[in-house]
Amino acid sequence: MFEYNWIVREEWLKWCEDVPIEELLRPRIGGVGGILHTLFHVIDVEWSWIQVMLGRPDFQESFNLYNRLEKVCELEATFRPDVLQFLRNWDESMETRAFQDTKPDGSIATYTWGEIMRHMIAHEIHHVGQLSIWAREIGKKPISANLIGKNLILPTANYIH
Repeated sequence: MFEYNWIVREEWLKWCEDVPIEELLRPRIGGVGGILHTLFHVIDVEWSWIQVMLGRPDFQESFNLYNRLEKVCELEATFRPDVLQFLRNWDESMETRAFQDTKPDGSIATYTWGEIMRHMIAHEIHHVGQLSIWAREIGKKPISANLIGKNLILPTANYIH
């Protein structure tokens, strides 16, 4: 599902090339801001969760430093190899590994790494839905979120129904 999200994300980043920067930056209802800010956000969240699970500092940079399409694409290119390496090293024992998170009120919540990973997948899919609505608002066709046809799972050659 990460691969699916990356395919759709790359299509959205390409889609942005034909949209005026004013539209990419315009604040929208819902989400974290506008179109570009939302793409920045999903890239940030994906990488940051992995960093904190590994006990490393997460990404704390402001969107104001990345408010151009080229900068968001550079961030994506910088973070993707780390995420990919983490996924390639995933094993079954990591699924139920505990992660403790201190909430703003001081309480502690415990999650499993598997739960966090699924949250990251669903988080991006949620924001892709917002991007689709905003695309229609500016009169542009949104990127298809259809999982079918992305060639993520190829059929076996000896069985076709």
